[in-house]
Amino acid sequence: MTRDRRRRIIRKRRTLTGLALVAAISFVAGMTDAVGLLLSGDFVSFMTGNTTRAALAFSASDYAHALILFAALWVFIIGNALGIVLAHTVSARRTFVVLAGVSIVLGLASTVPSIGYPRLQFYLVVLSMGMINATVEHIEGLPIGLTYVTGALSRFGRGIGRWLIGDRNPAGWVIQTVPWTGMACGAVTGAFLTKYAGSDALWVVSMLALTVALATALLPRPLQLHFQQPILPARRRA
Repeated sequence: MTRDRRRRIIRKRRTLTGLALVAAISFVAGMTDAVGLLLSGDFVSFMTGNTTRAALAFSASDYAHALILFAALWVFIIGNALGIVLAHTVSARRTFVVLAGVSIVLGLASTVPSIGYPRLQFYLVVLSMGMINATVEHIEGLPIGLTYVTGALSRFGRGIGRWLIGDRNPAGWVIQTVPWTGMACGAVTGAFLTKYAGSDALWVVSMLALTVALATALLPRPLQLHFQQPILPARRRA
């Protein structure tokens, strides 16, 4: 076997593993999104929607709700930052560590009583949705979104446009259907789960996240390192 052929095989395996991982994590994210929305009445990952709804709340003089939504934006940002810190400082098994953290936060959210702490559960779920974005940042250099599929659909649509004008390299945009499909299937599952289990649905999502985390622990460390953007050192001034 030639070196080039071996490299192609390794790259194909990495890509397929990455896509399977993205599908599983997007499914968890979709379930969390649906459960969180049904329990709180507000988006837990769609921060564009929360920004618009906060603006509308301000215009309607509903300042309390507007501040709640603006606070959710910062909780989501903090979740993303926390996910990166966990991925790059705790262990080389980055995906496992972040998903385990997501499972813990969702488990905590499921224990919050509905009376007396109406927004604590909401913010914990938002925090977990921010964290989950640090599990897989790219596949073979192609950006992947796990909780915001608008970007995936946009890249998919632009890819179709490029294909129509003669670009016959579909790899960069066809894979964008994976996170959307995973999230859509997870959202449907989460909606039905909440319908029948109520707030206990968060327990199920937490256990599912832990199951996926344990599955990722079986992946080789170099492969887990491959799915995150490297940390670039600061440039020294001349």
